[in-house]
This record gives sequence, structure tokens and C-alpha cells, in this order.
Amino acid sequence: MKPLPIAIIGAGAAGLYAGYLLRQQGIDCRIFEAAGRYGGRLGKLEGFADYPLDLGAEWLHGKKSLLKAFIKQSGTQITKDRSEEWWWFQGGFTEDLPRDLEAALEDQAGAPDLSYLDYATQQGFGPEYRYLIEMLAGDLGADARHLSVKWNAVEFENWHSGSKDYKFRQTYFDLIDTCIAAHVRDAILLDTPIVRVDYRGAQVQLTDRTGQVYTAEQVLITVPITVLQAGDIEFVPPLPAAQAEAFQRIGMDPAMKVFLKFRERFYHDNIAGGQICAAYADESVGKKGQDHVLMAFLMGHQAEALAALGSDELIAEALLAELDAMYAGRASAAFLAAHVIDWTAHPFIRGGYSYSKVGIGDARRVAAQPVANRLFFAGEAMNGRGHHQTVHGAMETAAEQVAALLRGRLA
Repeated sequence: MKPLPIAIIGAGAAGLYAGYLLRQQGIDCRIFEAAGRYGGRLGKLEGFADYPLDLGAEWLHGKKSLLKAFIKQSGTQITKDRSEEWWWFQGGFTEDLPRDLEAALEDQAGAPDLSYLDYATQQGFGPEYRYLIEMLAGDLGADARHLSVKWNAVEFENWHSGSKDYKFRQTYFDLIDTCIAAHVRDAILLDTPIVRVDYRGAQVQLTDRTGQVYTAEQVLITVPITVLQAGDIEFVPPLPAAQAEAFQRIGMDPAMKVFLKFRERFYHDNIAGGQICAAYADESVGKKGQDHVLMAFLMGHQAEALAALGSDELIAEALLAELDAMYAGRASAAFLAAHVIDWTAHPFIRGGYSYSKVGIGDARRVAAQPVANRLFFAGEAMNGRGHHQTVHGAMETAAEQVAALLRGRLA
């Protein structure tokens, strides 16, 4: 069998965009996706409400990214998220905390390499701030015990896509599906986990879990960092030790989204600081519909604790109990249905998105280094330009690595 010019492992945002770019150059490729669907941490839920919901990535972070052209060309409708945040603090809601917690934790590049929780404690924030700290860390993909104040600030110094957040009238998945995936669907092999990559010879051999072997001239690996950390793909020979060690220094914690549908809207736009769930958000923002859906967004130990309950029903009950305590029983009285998406339980994802772990240093740069001009690495965790944990950040790394790959073909 003639070897493929390029093989791409993973059909998330990075893998799809890489295939799209290669097709534009007239270069054939095959995209190997372990799951039974493409999209990675993008997904769409229909039928739960009278508007579609994003199972994964949901907000467009800034309008200055490479997605701008796709949004304009496709006529995708986006709305600036103007929703307000309310802090659940000492048994009541407030818009203003006694001390500015965000200012104390963000933009702290000169701080020591401590976790959000340890640094806040050092700065004199007492236990009453614990779950507000969890909310700020969770928004950045992390448990507050793991996210580095220093490195989070250092990495975000390069952020340049804009400071405003936007919601999609349809979904984020629709944008990527229509503008990018539609051009490469015929190149995707679903349900095909690659478990071995042998790059000893002139060609790279990829083996899937059934033992089927594929041959390619070059390979772009775009799987979540958790997959690389777990060693689910065996590399022969092993990757450079520094690169393998860099994988482990990049954070990615458990993640869960729970959609709660109610017959009435009794809640604030955004709720920060719950002990069961540190962040709730009104899903109707930017949508065209009448249904009332509140999304519980959980990271780290909060996601683990709910997953340990063992059923969607018990997860919903725990969240409703917390909301009842906040809103005097109105949650249970108005509850209609719940939908749980546990990204940690997804065997080929296992978490939310990457973050700046204590001790991360230059791990993203080292992790993204090409190997032997045949193996290339992309994905949001490899983004060293401040746009990690975003869809457009994943796509940026795909563009960078496709350019490097093409240069390598000319060398």
C-alpha cells in the first residue's frame, strides 16, 4: 500500500484544521479518530432545550483570532456575553466582595510559583473565599490546588485575541463543523485509536488497536495532553526524555458540565462560589428560545466528587440541593430535567482543557517540538502564545505545525 503523505491522529479542532490546511495545499492526508464521532472537546446537544447547547467548548474568547474570517464568511451569529457575575459569599449573594480576589490572583507574573489556593491563603484570604477561588481556577481549567499564579499570568501575557467573550446563536461545534470539518469528513477514520507509532524507518508506521498498520511519511499528533501523559500511544523509539517529561508538567484536570432545565428562571446570570459547584451560568445568553437552562461547570475535585456519586440522577440531586440552599427551595420546585456530560469519563479525552500547572515552566514549548522531522505535535496544550485552553489556540498550533511539516518536506 502506498504510504500516506500525512497522517493526523485526532479529529478535534487541531486535527480538523490541520487536515483543512493540508487540503488547501493539495496534500492528501488521513485523520485517525479514536472516538465514534469527530470534534474532540466540541459537541452539540439538541432536543434538551428549544435551542442547541454546547457540550464542550462554548465561548468564543475574543474576536481577533483566526476564527474571525470563518465567522464572517459563514454568517455565524455571535452575541457579546454581557451577563453579570454574582458571588455566593457567607450565605448570601453579592456583586462586590470585601476584597478584590480577582485582582489578587490575576496578572501576577511576579508572584512565586504557588497554587491559586496557597497564594490566596498567603495573601490573607480566609476559608470563606475557598470556593470563590475554586471558581476562578475552574474557569481556567484547574483545581485551585494545582493552578500556578505565576505561570498562568506569564503565559497569558501573550494573549492577543481580545478581552470580550461571545456566545453562539447555534453552537461552537456548528461553526467548526460547517467551515472546517465539512472539507475533510471523507478523510476521517472514526473508531480508530492509534496505539503505536513506529518512526524508526524511512516511513512512519501507525498501528491501531485492531493491529491494522498504516504507513505515512509524516505524522501530526493532536490528541489531548492526558492521552500523551498516560502513554496510550507507544512511540518507537521512545520520545526524547525532555519531551515526555514536559507532557507531565502540563495540567489538565477532571471536567464536567451539567445542564439543568427549569420551568422558570429564578437564578442569577452567573453564580460563583458554590461548594458543590463553584460556577453556574445561564445558558440562554445569546440564544433564541424560551427554555430556562442553567449550566453547572465543574473542574478538579468538584468534578471528581460529583462523578463519584455514580449516576446522573444523584448528580442532579446534589446540584439542586445546593441551588435550593441559595434560592430557598425554588430549584427543586421548578426542576424539569438534567443532562450530564462527564468529559473525564471520555476514554480519549479525560478532562477539560490544559492549564498552567505549578512548575510548568517552558513545558508547552518543549512538548511541541517536532521529532526527527516526522512527528509533529499540535493541540491547545501545545499553544505557547497564551491561547491554550481555547479552540482558536488549538487551531493556531495546527497552523504552526502544518507550516513546520511542509518546510520539512522541502528540506
